[in-house]
This record gives sequence, C-alpha cells and structure tokens, in this order.
Amino acid sequence: MSGEPFVHPALFYGDQRAYLAGTVPFVRAALKTGEPVAVAVPGEKLELIRDALGAEGEGVRFLDMREAGRNPGRIIPGVLRAFADAQPPGRRTRIIGEPVWAGRGPAEYPACVQHEALINAAFRGREVTILCPYDTAALDARALADAWATHPVVIEGAEERPSAAYDPEGVVSRYNAPLPPAPAAGPGVLRVAFDEDRLSAVRHLAADHGAGLGLTGEALENLTLITAELTTNSVVHGGGRGTLSVWAEGGQVLCEVRDGGRLTDPLAGRRPAVAGRRGGRGLLLVNLVADLVRTHTGPDGTTIRCHLG
Repeated sequence: MSGEPFVHPALFYGDQRAYLAGTVPFVRAALKTGEPVAVAVPGEKLELIRDALGAEGEGVRFLDMREAGRNPGRIIPGVLRAFADAQPPGRRTRIIGEPVWAGRGPAEYPACVQHEALINAAFRGREVTILCPYDTAALDARALADAWATHPVVIEGAEERPSAAYDPEGVVSRYNAPLPPAPAAGPGVLRVAFDEDRLSAVRHLAADHGAGLGLTGEALENLTLITAELTTNSVVHGGGRGTLSVWAEGGQVLCEVRDGGRLTDPLAGRRPAVAGRRGGRGLLLVNLVADLVRTHTGPDGTTIRCHLG
C-alpha cells in the first residue's frame, strides 16, 4: 500500500473511552484542516461522538449506520461514495464507518466482511481516509481476524500496526460461499422458472405472493422492483432464463433469483449511478432498496437473495 492515497485503517477499541480516543481526534483533525468529514456508526455510538464534539460537530455529517448501512451492499454507493463524491476535488475526505457490530445476524455478517474488503477496490487511488472501528469486547475472534484481513493497518490504543494478514481479494473469494438452499415449492413458497416471455408474469406473481406473505406499501413495491431488476438481469446477462423463489423466513420476506450466468465484477451494484449513462443500475437499485443482499456466483451460475422486512 506504499504511496497509495487511499487510507483504510481498522480501529480496535475495548470500551467507550478507547472508542472516543480513537474517533474524536480523527474528526477534529479533519475539521482543523478543513477536510470534509462524515461519521457513519450505530446510533448509540453516534451520540457518543456527537456529545464529545459539542459545537464542533456542526461541520460533521452524521449517519446512523443501523439505518443507512442496514444492507452492507448499500454502504459503498449510498454512504461512503455518496459523501466522498459530493466533496470538492483536491482535498482529502475523512469518514468513520462502523459496519460490523455484535448485533449483526449470521446472514448479514458475510456481506459485512465482503463490504469491508471491497472498500479497498472501490476507493483505490483516491484521497480518502476511512476509519473502521471494531469492538474487541463484543465481537468474536472471527470478526477481529477478518478485520486484519480487510484492513492494511490496525490501530489499537497508541499503536498502529501493518497487517500481515491483509488479503481483501482472498476475503471476497472466501465469503463467496453457496447460500443455504431455498425451500421447495409448496404452501407459502413461490418457485417459478422464467425467460424473456415471462418477465411481466413473474413480476406480478411475486407481488401477489409478497402481499399474501404480509408485505404492504413500500416493502411490496420494493419486492416488485427487485423482482423486475433481477429477472431482467438474468435474461440479459445470465443466459436468458432463471428461477425465481419468494418465501417468508425469520420475520422477513426473501426473494431469490438463480440463473446460469457468472458475476465477474465484485463491485457490481456497489458503484453509484453515472449521470447520462444508460443501463448498469439494476443491481445498484436492488442494493439500495433491500434490507440485505447475499450473492453467490461460480461456474454453475449466480444466486442473488434479497431480504425485505
């Protein structure tokens, strides 16, 4: 990483004092030099930093990561790039981003780790510093080991150490694991094959099934949008056909599309839309509206599974 303008350290902290000691000076240093700075952390941590800064915090962009980053696939385009891209050129941008916390569920965690690894590719060559706090008292050993693998530098107290385990590409590959199989068709489970001629029909089937599972309003609209985008992608890029499944699980409605294509760009769906460019927004829209998106891709095809609450 020598000479790389992008800086991506992990901050290991074990209590509130260490958290504030690692984050507040980072924000103050940005404010002192006139660098744009954003803080995107879980709400209770957000209030700690805001209270510590007091009136100084008026120049900081604050975001509750539990909301803005509920879907880890949304964080790069909807939080980090959204802030960094809006800043004037020629000035370093600083962001505190905490996407991993103890309350993340087992389905969310792999997406969090892949997100942390992909930050390095998404910001390569840019004058941006993204500091990622990790709670050593609440997170398990796997989460801390993954932090070493996704960050080139780890800060703990007054010590800053380069990571010998840094391997973001390896992390993306390792967490590209097959998803648990969707349930077979039956009561409460929609499972239907589609091709170009059935795109409209499966969109309506998904909407009707989602309504039967209890989705209403915006959540139902999002299911319809996700179905349309994913099935169209399968027809255009995934071999012309696929299988759609919709079912309820753990208090959410899940929508999955499987096809025979292979997703070769790990940042697909994580880049902001480019003004004036047609196409290429389907997976981005899916990430922006879903509560969680999980993906597995390989020689036998691609599965994209979306969770909606």
